[in-house]
Amino acid sequence: MKISVEISLYPLDQNYIPPIQAFIDRLNGYPELKVIENTMSTQVFGDYAKVLEILNTEMQRTHQTTPKAAFM
Repeated sequence: MKISVEISLYPLDQNYIPPIQAFIDRLNGYPELKVIENTMSTQVFGDYAKVLEILNTEMQRTHQTTPKAAFM
């Protein structure tokens, strides 16, 4: 089953661009995902289980380096 997810990262820090770019860069490192960026969110497409597994991994990784952040 295929899925599409629209996700936004909001680091609660004045220097907010580096964590967002790092998250998107890591997602783009997975060849099994199709990642489309826009000004307000990132769209992720792929196999249902794989997309959720990767997002879980990368969201946790983001919170380890940027603890004050919200995903929506």
